[in-house]
Amino acid sequence: MSTVPSPRRWLITGANSGLGAAFTRAALAAGDVVVAAVRRPRSMDEVAAEHPGRVTVVELDVRDAAACRGAVEDTGRIDVLVNNAGYGIVGAIEETTEEEVRDAFEVMFHAPLRLTRLVLRQMRERRSGVIIQVSSMGGLLSFAGAGAYCAAKGALEQASEALAAEVGPLGINVVIVEPGAFRTGFAGSALRLSPPISGYEGTVGPARAALTASHGNQPGDPDKAARAVLAALDLPEPPLRLALGEDAISAIRAKLTAVATDLDATAHLGHHTAVVGMTD
Repeated sequence: MSTVPSPRRWLITGANSGLGAAFTRAALAAGDVVVAAVRRPRSMDEVAAEHPGRVTVVELDVRDAAACRGAVEDTGRIDVLVNNAGYGIVGAIEETTEEEVRDAFEVMFHAPLRLTRLVLRQMRERRSGVIIQVSSMGGLLSFAGAGAYCAAKGALEQASEALAAEVGPLGINVVIVEPGAFRTGFAGSALRLSPPISGYEGTVGPARAALTASHGNQPGDPDKAARAVLAALDLPEPPLRLALGEDAISAIRAKLTAVATDLDATAHLGHHTAVVGMTD
């Protein structure tokens, strides 16, 4: 971040609630300025009034490609892009409609890549900038009932891993944030529940019940999460991935162990698949 001007100029989607609001507070506390991209501009009135001249509010539904382009053009210089807008969705693959899957991907995959493409030219020309992709521990693992959500986040992670390799030599950092359960509206008003189908009570049912019951009781503090992200940006080498919360760290470690176990158990099969005559 040493080459980024001070104060930094942030563009944050979904800046009026949850982790987005926490990012806004953290950036302002650091002395930076924020362009808050939200669907309901009036929801930012109080924050904007408390920080005159340091918070600009733009109306934006990230599904709208033209509006995304307009928001980036109107913002001007962007030092830090935070692709935070998103929502939770619970349902078995059979329970989840194609329209629901497409919307999840539109909001949590296509929109972040769209905004990323829009800001890259100016970051590339300046040889500086940061792109923060708010994923989830579900970007690296999945479970019954979370197929659509985790697929969208996982797709974002894979694209962002490639992005980091492409833009790192140009002075642009990419950070994939992987939160666990934080005390936001994710399991409340922002959670979408697909209508249940008989037969999935024992698999998807527990996830549906646990998520809705967790609202307001999640262990994670959004403000501490945002401060951790800012601290990561100040490291000499910011990480590609940043897991947040004991639950995320434990679950990701378990996933990596499971993958390693499968590799060890099947390596003897995979190693001997070359065309005869070629080196194994």
